[in-house]
Parts: sequence; structure tokens; C-alpha cells
Amino acid sequence: MPNFNLLRSEAAARKSLLTVHKYDVELDLSHARDLSVPGFPTRSSITFSAGTAGQTGPAPTTFLDFIGISVESVTLNDVELDVAAVVDGSRIHLPGLAAENTVVVAATAAYSSSGEGLHRFMDPSDGEIYTYTQYEPADARRVFANFEQPDLKASFTFHVTAPAGWEVASNQSVAHKAEPAPAMGRDGAPEPSMEVKSGTATGSARDTPEAVRWDFAPTLPISTYITTVLAGPYFKAEDHFSMTFGPESEHAGQRLDIPLAAYCRASLAQYFDAEEIFTITKAGLAWFHGIFDNPYPFGKYDQAFVPEYNLGAMENPGLVTFTESYIHASRATDMAYQLRAITIMHEMAHMWFGDLVTMGWWDDLWLKESFADYMGHLAVAEATPWAEKSWTLFASRRKAWAYTQDQLPTTHPIVADIPDLEAAKANFDGITYAKGASVLKQLVAYVGRDAFITGAREYFKAHAYSNTSLQDLLAPLGTASGRDLGTWAGHWLQTSGMSTLTPELTVAEGRITSLRIRQESVDPITGQPSLRPHRLAVGLFNYDAGALVRSQSLLLDIAGEVTSVGAAAGLLAPDLVLLNDQDLSYAKVRLDAGSTSTALAGVGTVSDTLARSLVWSALWNACRDALLPATTYLQAVIEQAGHERDISLLQTLVDNALYALGRFTSPQHRVEEAARLSAGVERHLANTAPGSDEQLVWARALTALGRGSDTLVPRLRGLLDGVDVPEGLLVDRNLRWLLWQALSARGAADTAELDSELAAETTAEYRAARRTALTAFPDAGRRQEFWNSAVGGKALSNELLSATIEGLTMAPVEALEPFVEPYFAAIAGVWREQSLEIAGRIVRGLFPARQDLAPGTSPQEHPVIIRTDTWLAENGDAANGLRRMVIEQRDHLLRSLRAQSVG
Repeated sequence: MPNFNLLRSEAAARKSLLTVHKYDVELDLSHARDLSVPGFPTRSSITFSAGTAGQTGPAPTTFLDFIGISVESVTLNDVELDVAAVVDGSRIHLPGLAAENTVVVAATAAYSSSGEGLHRFMDPSDGEIYTYTQYEPADARRVFANFEQPDLKASFTFHVTAPAGWEVASNQSVAHKAEPAPAMGRDGAPEPSMEVKSGTATGSARDTPEAVRWDFAPTLPISTYITTVLAGPYFKAEDHFSMTFGPESEHAGQRLDIPLAAYCRASLAQYFDAEEIFTITKAGLAWFHGIFDNPYPFGKYDQAFVPEYNLGAMENPGLVTFTESYIHASRATDMAYQLRAITIMHEMAHMWFGDLVTMGWWDDLWLKESFADYMGHLAVAEATPWAEKSWTLFASRRKAWAYTQDQLPTTHPIVADIPDLEAAKANFDGITYAKGASVLKQLVAYVGRDAFITGAREYFKAHAYSNTSLQDLLAPLGTASGRDLGTWAGHWLQTSGMSTLTPELTVAEGRITSLRIRQESVDPITGQPSLRPHRLAVGLFNYDAGALVRSQSLLLDIAGEVTSVGAAAGLLAPDLVLLNDQDLSYAKVRLDAGSTSTALAGVGTVSDTLARSLVWSALWNACRDALLPATTYLQAVIEQAGHERDISLLQTLVDNALYALGRFTSPQHRVEEAARLSAGVERHLANTAPGSDEQLVWARALTALGRGSDTLVPRLRGLLDGVDVPEGLLVDRNLRWLLWQALSARGAADTAELDSELAAETTAEYRAARRTALTAFPDAGRRQEFWNSAVGGKALSNELLSATIEGLTMAPVEALEPFVEPYFAAIAGVWREQSLEIAGRIVRGLFPARQDLAPGTSPQEHPVIIRTDTWLAENGDAANGLRRMVIEQRDHLLRSLRAQSVG
């Protein structure tokens, strides 16, 4: 396999030599409907300068990036180069550069089924073909030849030839549309005599409509990874946003008009709530302009919801792409719509943090992702009906992701060391996103909101259309706040790991005599103490009419190992002490012994939703750390979650309970605990309001429990057949497939039943659901076949691969034992032969992560831990990205085994 990596040092050398002016890119997708055609013609014309002034000796050289089927021609400054001599794997070498250069590359790029590059998808409901691009961090080179690094910005002009009747979109508006258009020849020039191949999506004969050429206006200077193309028979909805800047703005009186569009597959149009999407979009545009006071610079604002998408969304300016999972054909909870709103706002924040001003290299990925994560939640809190719910969701789910990632052996600073593209790909993680956003929330508390906004505005003015690093942002924030942010950044952005905060409370005669906060923090990379400054609140809660109500919230700065909370002395002794009340800082919070007892008995009565979420978080972290038995945590969920009305918090509690049952509960107690949890779920399902979101959450929890329980088979089959269905519960297609998957895992369904269910409504989502159900059958021979299809071949798309892995891993631990050794034998080859996206899904998803701790043994003695250690020792030269994934999976397993040892 060729080496597709790019070193930071190579990118820096290329940046020091080149200034890229503009790209003119042609893509011919006229044969995209014919799945027997693996690729498409692509032509890049690039003008750029090379820093040759005053140079003596040989003319400088550089290279372009391209990953595709073939390169047909390379012309540099009107001289055609020898393709065999200049193409080396993913690089096209350009020798003998002049001061000003034009290079033209004609090539054939490959359609993707992995979600990387130009993804091609056949809609199983109607046979239509859809395409879209996804590039971050470096997959634009899979579509057109370019200089693939974020700090070589340029203007891009795209031309796309596609079948008539298709919608085509890109970053900018359509400048011209010609019908019909000649197909592109192998040298990139028009070829009127090229025969337009016939064939439907499946290759059967029919006349293909004539092609149409779409010419788009040039973009402003942007990075390669945020360029984009969308092409297919998409449904398109349109709207418009306009506003006039008020008298307090630097742009007072300026009118802003932004055309809006939203796309989805035609077969999803009936479910597409475009009006609601436009409502959130307009609210966001108004809010961000009020905060940033910097007019949106990229013209139109399109949003496309696309199939088999690898991410939640991507911030391509002028055409944001989202996973179509945000379009709900079945009943969805309010949390699902809130998550979509947060994602819309997150991507919108990127128009400034990331697109207008872009990090120079992936070390500073946080400069866009942390800010977008923080600003996205803030925008939803202040510009939508979800208000405070936004921060509860952030605390219960997003921040939990950060805490998990930050306790792995592979933790890293927010400002990370990213030596190459493989490391960049791996760093789209909970630290860069959610820890970074948490730390920004702490920064806002530290410098003040007004200073933060003032500093951000100055940052945009100073660095528009350019690239930045950490200091470029800290300087205006420090000026605006008057604080030394260099020291702050050293503590928060350039160290690894997290602080643990523990209250030390003494009480006499019903009053607090002393309250201290102990901070423990060691950077796991350096091994040195890393005690951080925290601006936080301490909440004191007491029972009042059966509810835990905040009696005091004490705001203070803490630093060092121990901080005394002087304001607490003499106050009424609390029933519960909550450090980091209001969730202003980022730290793992412990409860003292008395507060733990109070929480286990009454956390569900905490009157403030965000505080309630934080108490639950403290209990969950104690469970993960083997300080609280999983059985105790499960009992708290069963007893306390029945009346939870914040749907994101309830969903988190259910998810955690299911995970604790399967991973943290000792095998000796698991059957008993499963029965107890099932009884609790059934009770809550029966007692929640008919048709409520809570009812749906409990119903889905029942199906998840059914995957491992023969006892629940009659109950689940009854729900499918309409027997004993709780009032108001809609057993729609999505819930039906969850039921089928559970029954399949227990051997209580057959292929004919699954085929009949899919025939009733054939969609991409349900095709993947059927794949999961088929793979879950408890048949050793069939399981081996599906294992082979996941690991050994390249026929599965990204979505169907994940569906296969999900089904395989539903099997009992003992049924997966035969695959432990094949896993370790296969993963090095998988990493070499598959794309990063596909390899990552296999390496993470098929790791033997669900294991049981045998009585009388230690977690480190478990055979899978030993086998993993052996593989790591024998494969010290394996790719860093692969080793990182294996190390992380080992740590997750070790944590679960430790938890089993106490619960």
C-alpha cells in the first residue's frame, strides 16, 4: 500500500515555499448512475507562486496530493511532464518551479463507499444515486489534485458535469448552467464524441439523460478540506434570511441577505421538516451576528442531510453537510431535535471559528472545534426554546465523553502535538471537542463574557481569511480581559489529564465549621503535578418538602492542593455538597460520604436540573472508577430515574445503566441485576405518561435488555404483534427493528420475518437495521461468515460495516471467544489495506471488549489483557494510529474488569 500520510514538517516546508492563488476544478459525474463505473474524470488547474526570489542553484520543487485510480496527465507551465516519473503513490512531484506557476492535472478519481472523498450511495427505496463529498482532515485529494493542508488557502472555482434532473451544489452559488454538456476526456478537455453509457443504478439498460454542466462562482480564500460538492436527485427546500445591523454595530445600517437552502434525498422528503431547520438556522444567524458583529462572508447558506455520513456534520462554508440521521422517519424524542439544533449551531459557529479564520496545522484543531462546541451549546441556550436544557445535555453527555477520553492512557493536551495526518485523524476526539468546550466555558467565567466577546471580535478582524495558532487568540483575549492568559493556557491547554476535586466537610451542632476543597491532578504524560486554577461554585443543598433544594451557591477561585471555602463557615450543615455547581469548570467531582448517601437515596429530588445532572455524573464517575459498585449505581437508577423529566438526562441514565449492567457488573450478579433492571424498566414504562418521550426511552431500554434475555422474548414478540402495548406507545418502524434485533440475538426470529419487515418499508436505515439483525443470529457458521465480510473484504459501505459489527457484538462473551486470536492476527493488515475510516471502525468495533472477570483473578491477569499486551509488545513498529486504538480499547476493558471486581 502507498503511504498516504503527510508530515507536519513537510507541510511547513511546503507552506514556506508556496503561495496558492486559485484553483479551477472540473468533475465529470455524468456516469455516476452506472455502478460498474468505479471512478470519474477530474481536472485541477492551480496557479501558485514559489518563493524563488534571490535564490541561486537548482529551481525549487514541491508536490501535489492526489489519491485516485490513475493520473492521465500533468502539465506544469505548459510543459507536459512524464506521469510515470512524477507520480509517487499519493504525491505528484512538480520539479523546476518558476516564480509564478500553473499546473494542470487530469486524472480519474474513485467513487467512495467509506464516506471519504466523493461518496456514492444507492437509495434502496427507489434505486436513485446520490453523491456528496467529505474531506476533513485530508480527503479532498481523493477528488481532485491539490495542496492538501489547511494553511494553503486559495479561491476555488468548481465545474460539475452531472446527469440532467440532478441537483448540484457547492460552496458558492451557480454562475452558469449549460444543457447539454460534453463529457470530459482523459486529458480533461471536452470530448463531444464520448459515448454516454447506459444503465440504471443496478446496471440494467435504459437511456441515460444528457448531462448538464454546472459552473459555480469563485469562493473566497478557504482551505481544501472545507471545499465541497453535492450531486444527485436531491429534494431541495429554499428560504431566505435578512437583517440590518443596528446602531450599536460597527456595521450599522448594513443590510445582510443570505439565501437559504436545505437538501435531502427525495425518498425522505415526506419526513423533512425543513421549516423547523430554517427556523433554527435563522435564529442562529441572528444570534451569531449579534455576538460576533462580523457579517457572514460566504454568500448563501445551504444545509444538506446526506446518507452514510461519517460525522454529525461538516462546516463547509456555503454548503454545510449533516448526517441524515437528523431526519426522523419514526418517532424521536425532544433530545434528538435538540441535538440537531446544537449541531446546526456548532457548524454555524465554524463559519467564523474555522472557515473565516483557520488553524495553521492540526495541532490547533481546538481553535475551531472547541469553540464551535462551546458556541453551539451557548447559541441553543440563548436563541432557541431549549434554554438551560442545552447545558444539562452538555453536562450529561458531551462532557462525559471528555471525562472518558481524558482518563485514557492516550490522553493529550487540548493543544496537541500532531506530527502527521494520521495523528490529526485520531485527534477528532472528546478532548479536542468537549474538554476544549468545557475549558472555554471556564475561560469565559475567568475573563468575563464581555471580554471574551470583545477578544473574539478582534481575532476575526485581525486574521480574516488567514491561519492562526494559539497565541493569535490569546493576545486579544488577554488585552480585553487584562489577565495573563499565558499562564492560564499553560495550565489548561498545554497539560494533560484532569483534576479531581473532593470536599472535606466538618460539622458541629448542625453548622459547618470547615469546608475545604482538595485538588489532585498529575499530568499523566509528564508525571508532574498539574494543579489548575478553577473559577467555580460550591452548591449546598438541603431537603425542603421532600426535595433537595439549593440553599447556598458560593462562587470562588481555587488553586493549589487545598482551598478553604471561608464563606461556608457557620452555615447550616447541608445534606449534600456539590462542587462545581453550575458546571463552570472542568474536573472530576467527588462526593463526601454524607453527600454520597444523600445522593443515592434522593438524587432524583434535586430541584435544579443541571445540578441533578452533576450529582448523577459524580455517581457515574465513582462507578467507572470502581469506587461505587455497579449494583449500587443500578439500584439508584431504578429507584431515582422514574420521575426524571429532562429527556437528555434520562437517556444518559438509561444508557449508563445498560453499560454498567453489561460491562461493570460482576458475572456472578449479572443475571440477578438484569432481572431487577428489567422489572424497573417495565414499571417505569407502565407508569410514564402515554405518548411521552419518557415512555419511548423506557421502551427502547426494554429492547436493549431483550438482546441478552430469553425471559423477555415473549414480551418483545408481544409488542411486535400488538399485544399488551402500553397506552400511547407507537410501535413504529424504528422501534419494530429494535425489537427484531433483540429477538434475532436470542434466536427468536428468522430471515423470512426480517425480509418481510424490510419489504414493508425499504429504506437505507432499515436495510442497515436488517443487516444488524441478521448478523445477530446465534449461529456460529453464519457469525463466521459475517466476521469475514467485515474484516476480510471491502464490499461493505461504512454504514453496513457498522451494522455488521453491531450485530456481531451482540453475541454472548463465550460465543465471541473464537474471534479473539483472529482479531489480533488481522488488525495490522486491516490498517494497511483499508482507509482510515473503515480501519478505525473495524479495530475499535471488533476488539473483544466485553469480557468477564473470573472469580479470584485480577483484571491484569485476564487473558484478553495479556493477549493485548503481547500484541503491543510485538508490534512496536505498527502505525501510531493503530496502536493508539488498541491501547484505548485495552484501557476500556481493564476499567470494566476493575469495576466487576467490586460490583
